[in-house]
This record gives sequence, C-alpha cells and structure tokens, in this order.
Amino acid sequence: MAINEVFDLSGKVVFVTGAGAGAGAGLGVEFAESAADAGADVVRADINLEGAEQTAESVEKLGRKALAVECDTTSIEQVESAVAQTISVFGKVDVLINNAGIADPVPARLHEYDVDNWRRVLDVDLNGVFNCSKAVLGHMVQAGSGKIINIASMSGLSGSSSVFPIPAYNASKGAVVNLTRELGLQYAADGIQANALCPGFYRTRLAGGAYDDPDFVAAVTAFTPMRRVAKAAEIRGPALFLATSASDYMTGQTLVVDGECLAK
Repeated sequence: MAINEVFDLSGKVVFVTGAGAGAGAGLGVEFAESAADAGADVVRADINLEGAEQTAESVEKLGRKALAVECDTTSIEQVESAVAQTISVFGKVDVLINNAGIADPVPARLHEYDVDNWRRVLDVDLNGVFNCSKAVLGHMVQAGSGKIINIASMSGLSGSSSVFPIPAYNASKGAVVNLTRELGLQYAADGIQANALCPGFYRTRLAGGAYDDPDFVAAVTAFTPMRRVAKAAEIRGPALFLATSASDYMTGQTLVVDGECLAK
C-alpha cells in the first residue's frame, strides 16, 4: 500500500465532538478539517450549533460533505439523537473523535475546590466520552470496524500542580486514559481500535483565554522542554495517524504529544 493510501480517509465518516468554531474553539476544528482534507465526510457536533455550522462550511470548502448537529455530550438523549442524524444522512460512523471538553474554571487545591465545578468538569470530560462511545459502538460492532480517538491529556498521565492545580481535569483525563484501555480490550476482536491522544500545551481557547496572558504563556513555555507552546494545527498529524489505517494494529494505547513534558 502506498504511503498516501495509508493516511487516506476517502469514503469514511468522521464524527467530531466539540468541533464548533468561535471564541471557545479548541482542537476540534483541527480534527474536523484535517479529516476532511484526508478525504472524509465530517459530522461536527457541538453544544454551540452556530459554531458547528460555521466550521461545517470549512469542511465543505475542502470538497467534502458536512453535517452540523447541536449536541451536549453530557446528555445521552442528545448524543443518541446526533448519532441517529448521522446514520440517517451518511449511513455509518467510521471514526469517533471524543474531543468535547472543558478545563477547571478556577485552578484550586482540592480542599478549596468548588464542588459544582468538579461535577461539571467530570460530566463533560468523562461522562461525555462514555455517552458518545456508547451511542456509536453498537453501529461499529455491526459494521465490524471503527476507530475511537479519545482526547485525553498529558495531565491524565501525571499531576499538573507544578504549574497549576486542576484536580477535576486531571481526574477526568486520567479516567479517559484508562477507559480507553478498557475499550481497546473489549472491542479488539471486533475490528475496532480505541486509542487516546494526550496533548500537552496547545494554543487554543480551552483554557478560557489563558494563552492571552503573557505570564501563563511564560510559565508553560518554561515547563515544556521544547520551550514553546504548540500551534493548534500541529495536532493534525497525530490525529490522522490514529484515524487512518496507519494505526490498525494499535489499540488501547496512549499517544503523547507534549513537547517532552512527561519525560521529566
């Protein structure tokens, strides 16, 4: 197989959560556009329908079909509705990218941490992954193939308090990493691969505008051995590796792209 065929998604349908454009945009836009650039039709699911519609336009400009759906991933009913719409339009889901997520609204040590913030972060970052995976896996099992990419974090593999305390984010992303291992084991014989992508510091809006703060940027740059914050577009290569046949013999694993932070 030619190398360009290994990374080809022609004829595939990729479902990306948290894919809306706008002020809160994170890596979902990059996932969706890179999938389209590789030949896939893309479903852009986001709690902000207007944002999902905006980024669906960018997929169509690349010559691919796009579907924008409003979806709060913490609601199993909304998730099931979004997947049903996808099946109605495209007939399948080949790749699920569980990207929707939020960070701790206010970094704090645990004894000072707001209980409602704890529950909200875990609901989005962990329960959302459960809901979307549950809704899609039945279709993948029936098809005998599929890929799930869970967007975790380097903070799911280590603590973060040497930079800032974000206990809910760390806990949820750690759980996502181990859920990914379990999904890999459960569905290995079904032709389905589930892997976790663990980014380090990427310049997005996930941190609520923190990357506009020079002190924050200086702190995370100093913490990163490569001495820079990654551009959002740098996530495209690792994501395509996990979405395509390049990773067919890999499941239940974590792919860390963190500028060497975890090597410390």
